[in-house]
Amino acid sequence: MATTAGLCLGPLLRYVDWEAGREATVWVETDRACTAEVRCADGAGGTARAFRVAGHHYALVTVAGLTPGTTTEYEVLLDGERVWPPPGSAFPPSVISSPAVPSAGVTVSFGSCRWAAKPAGEHDPVGPDALDTLAVRLAADPSAVRPDVLLLLGDQVYADEVSKETRAWLAERRDLTEPPGAEVADYEEYTRLYDESWLDPEVRWLLSTVPSLMIFDDHDLIDDWNTSAAWLAEVRALPWWRERVVSGLMSYWVYQHLGNLSPAELAADEVFTAVRSAGGDGADSAGSADGTGVLRAFAERADADPAAVRWSYRRDLGRTRLLMVDTRAARVLGEEHRAMLDPGEARWLREQALDRREDVDHLLIGTSLPWLLPLLVHDAESWDAALCRGERGARWARLGEKVRRAADLEHWAAFPASFEELTALIAETGGGPEAPATICVLSGDVHHAYVAEPDWRGAAGPAARVLQLTCSPVHNSIPRMIQLGFHFGWSRIGRRMGHLLARHGRTGRPSVHWERTGGPWFGNQLMTLTLRGRSARLRLEQARAAADGGTGGAQLVTADERWLAGEE
Repeated sequence: MATTAGLCLGPLLRYVDWEAGREATVWVETDRACTAEVRCADGAGGTARAFRVAGHHYALVTVAGLTPGTTTEYEVLLDGERVWPPPGSAFPPSVISSPAVPSAGVTVSFGSCRWAAKPAGEHDPVGPDALDTLAVRLAADPSAVRPDVLLLLGDQVYADEVSKETRAWLAERRDLTEPPGAEVADYEEYTRLYDESWLDPEVRWLLSTVPSLMIFDDHDLIDDWNTSAAWLAEVRALPWWRERVVSGLMSYWVYQHLGNLSPAELAADEVFTAVRSAGGDGADSAGSADGTGVLRAFAERADADPAAVRWSYRRDLGRTRLLMVDTRAARVLGEEHRAMLDPGEARWLREQALDRREDVDHLLIGTSLPWLLPLLVHDAESWDAALCRGERGARWARLGEKVRRAADLEHWAAFPASFEELTALIAETGGGPEAPATICVLSGDVHHAYVAEPDWRGAAGPAARVLQLTCSPVHNSIPRMIQLGFHFGWSRIGRRMGHLLARHGRTGRPSVHWERTGGPWFGNQLMTLTLRGRSARLRLEQARAAADGGTGGAQLVTADERWLAGEE
């Protein structure tokens, strides 16, 4: 057994301070109890004692003393021994770039839906990974412009669609003929998913040097998570579900959620304080005294009463405000009062959107599920919601529930009142002399990319330019028939079919109309927003394989680029 602590996963550069430019956080997983240290070349740094959850050790180090407007290399030490960068690393040093105060602007890259990439040299049936390809480009030219922040909008791991390697690993642990079969069942199995995804050498380096912010979607726990009250009742009756959902929320809190929080928010977080106290220096060698019980109780409470926990968060990136919204756990599922966000969550979103609008040039609303969908899909979802709440009687309601699950009809359009509330909030936030230049709804989920723009049907619309920017997947696939279906969903014939469904469901027309102004694009891809002052530019890049079809030489190719505001 090694006598010194080892680095299992990470480092991940997570929070970076845009208000004073002096703090950041770095997340690591270690192989034992130890003290983690981040030491920067310019003298900044910090330490944290590892905490324990379910036999695994983690530390979230607050790095203090950064100089605004500078970039500094850093290394990670465990109990005083350097573990990062690893000896002989082929990648440039990991760095922390601290924004200037006031900042000149921000560059934000975003996407969702990432299966772990195949090991180097193996054939990848879904094509090159967009994050891998971005990492290769940045590593080849350390002076190249890199994103200031990377937004991962859901399905960072797939608990219900595992790789053949993970399936074989699961089969060594338990009988896969017993439910839940070749899906993850507990916390230990979730850690395998994160290892598989984040130990990818290119992605590991990328996440060590580009700050990331994350939110879950359904596959982080299970396909169609919280699609309806009937679905929830059925899944809660399954003997394996409780451990699955509790472990999923526990692992999300450890691997994704903690890094979304600022040092001040972490200091005020009672669960984080309790987990560190239970799982730190007082833990015994057998691991009986750790933070698992505290975190499990929190996850059980989050599952039983979603309104008791907030996963959504706000980040002000200079004069750009990001509101990352939980559109999975915060739902109200009763058919008569169905809502994407519970009342407290909806109130929070409204308060954050309208707060000090004069200080905001660009408002970004991160929601894993698109607000504006292909027109036929929107009408089909609102029609199905009407059937399920009994608009056409009990027989149609039963059919509606079957269609809802079979066709994944669970986006904003499937919660009509919430769709209208979000539309009204965007119009209000974007109106008047204090309006931001742009309001962009950033989404993923639907395995293609597009740009859509609303039209308030002749009414006085907002002064801000409002856009739905959807980008997915980072690394996944979409069947050809579904591609054709999305194309049809945007067509005139598709629109007419949607109107027929709306008439049958007696849904009425939405208060806003919209058109697709870019796409659809299919492939592994990332969108990047460059926001400077009140100007905004959008670029869509797709990962393309080498010309010879091999695994090497993949590159990001610009598929679309356009000004959204302040064209030069």
